[in-house]
Amino acid sequence: MAEGTQSNAELFEWPKKDKRRFLHAVYRVGDLDRTIKFYTECFGMKLLRKRDIPEEKYSNAFLGFGPEQSHFVVELTYNYGVSSYDIGTGFGHFAISTPDVYKLVENIRAKGGNVTREPAPVKGGTSIIAFVKDPDGYAFELIQRASTPEPLCQVMLRVGDLERSIKFYEKALGLRLVRKVDRPEYKYTLAMLGYAEEHETIVLELTYNYGVTEYTKGNAYAQVAIGTDDVYKSAEVVNLVTQELGGKITRQPGPIPGLNTKITAFLDPDGWKTVLVDNQDFLKELE
Repeated sequence: MAEGTQSNAELFEWPKKDKRRFLHAVYRVGDLDRTIKFYTECFGMKLLRKRDIPEEKYSNAFLGFGPEQSHFVVELTYNYGVSSYDIGTGFGHFAISTPDVYKLVENIRAKGGNVTREPAPVKGGTSIIAFVKDPDGYAFELIQRASTPEPLCQVMLRVGDLERSIKFYEKALGLRLVRKVDRPEYKYTLAMLGYAEEHETIVLELTYNYGVTEYTKGNAYAQVAIGTDDVYKSAEVVNLVTQELGGKITRQPGPIPGLNTKITAFLDPDGWKTVLVDNQDFLKELE
């Protein structure tokens, strides 16, 4: 018994030692070229790579503000013949930081983008933000920051029990709580979790709306991918955490057929999906 407890304790230390970083967010779009045009012209992203898999009837495009070896990027998926998706009520937004929100919004508007919140200080604070929607209806928060190594800086998801979710992501993924904000006047609490401070890295922003325990997932947003040095050991940790807090492993650790990149995938207690990808295999894939 003591041995098992000891090995579990050691396992729970692994996510804190592991070399982890957010690799990409995966979601579906109705017209790949239209979205690429919007992200490159309006946001200033670069198209990093594109692949077509005709036998599986889908195409991917990877876009971001720097190379995939060092930056968080978006992986867009186009399924042949599918022109629209349901984003659902649970997915919140992505965020992009920029030195000048006003200028970025002007550019987006000039190119026909949909500005849903004009640039202004955040309620009850001083940070300048704006909101826009891409052609598929995904929301992007634009945040004014003097400089940052990671302009693509947030993925926001709504959850039904914030404390449970924080504990889940800390234990399963080694993320740390970098900031928590409670806004009783607006009836929500949010938590920012990352592998470094907010201005240095991408954070997962989890939002709890008072009294709301469930959301619809839709079929548009898919998952985030995070790098790990050991997919098998990481999956063991996730397995223990799901037994305690909910969620489940949806893909046992192992190589993807034909690609040989080792991955494992799981759902958190709210059903949000994360894929853990072997760091070395991922770098080989990029070659």
